Amino acid sequence: MNARFDGGREGRGEGREGREPREGREGRGDAGGMGRRSVFRRRKSCPFSSPQAPKIDYKNVSLLKRFVTERGKVIPCRISAVSAPKQRELTVAIKRARMLALLPYCDVRSAAASESHAA
Repeated sequence: MNARFDGGREGRGEGREGREPREGREGRGDAGGMGRRSVFRRRKSCPFSSPQAPKIDYKNVSLLKRFVTERGKVIPCRISAVSAPKQRELTVAIKRARMLALLPYCDVRSAAASESHAA
């Protein structure tokens, strides 16, 4: 009964106080950031939040093209710095412009390249 008094930890927990830290962990300060230092970046502001900012409209193709990649994907808000409500509005405008053939679903060159690979 006395042998099990320590909760069954007799071989596992002894001697840990004197043990040295594992290699590569001393002096880092973080749990596992691979030694990289964080760089302070100024938070971008939403391009549509100011009063003189352009309104999001499906007919303004030159504005919408800035938020679409050459492959036709909508650029995410963490990269474009658009706020979440404006990003949803922008996505709807891009989809409307695509439906009316104002914007392509994908780049013409990439579509032609995929057709040549299919043949």
